[in-house]
Amino acid sequence: MTDRLPHETSSLHALAERAVKEPKLLTKAEVTELADFVLKGGEHASEQEREIAKKARHNPEGMEKSDIAALARQILERI
Repeated sequence: MTDRLPHETSSLHALAERAVKEPKLLTKAEVTELADFVLKGGEHASEQEREIAKKARHNPEGMEKSDIAALARQILERI
């Protein structure tokens, strides 16, 4: 019997994988979703990752590719 990820988690995982590969192809809503997830699990995120997530919530269109990828990698480490 295999453990299946809940749909929400598996779709977030897929989004994070896509964000690592093609961060600039994400929509504003997708960048915001990544940021929200990092902020909700703040105890697992570094101070720098929390700052990036806050910036992404405020201005998702102005995010650097490296910052989006950093959020995605943080998510991939947790789920």
